[in-house]
Amino acid sequence: MAVYYRDDAVQVTSESIRAGGRVVALADVTYVWHTRGRQTLAVRGRVLGRGVLVLLLSLPPLVALICVVSLVWSAQDRGEWTLALVILAGFVVGALFLAPFLELPLGWLDRSYERGSQVHELWVQHHGREELLLRTPDALRFGQIYRAVQRAVEQHTDRR
Repeated sequence: MAVYYRDDAVQVTSESIRAGGRVVALADVTYVWHTRGRQTLAVRGRVLGRGVLVLLLSLPPLVALICVVSLVWSAQDRGEWTLALVILAGFVVGALFLAPFLELPLGWLDRSYERGSQVHELWVQHHGREELLLRTPDALRFGQIYRAVQRAVEQHTDRR
């Protein structure tokens, strides 16, 4: 028996698919498909959190740009370029100092996109009935499970 995917809730083997407490034998599966389900509160929260994070990451550079333009404009009017260059150098040093701290929020943003913004459903047809096996908002996990089911069904039909 080959194991194509396994986690704490789903197991796909060369013999069966176990998900949500149900076991479906591959010999009984006639068709497998996936659809997008209704959005859940968790998915909406993820999309909202992603938007807030993008906003928070975008505001400091925008404020810094406005400050730099304002500083250059006032330095041009007063003719005091030395003070303006010292302040600009401080901005550059500060930006270089703070850049490594962007790793954490950018990692959150990356993982948010990996998990997706839809709810995915895995359906099978067996014994003439359509049955929902899995419903998850995690796009990465769903893709792994769906591909494992495809491989298992392909291998099972090749052996027939």
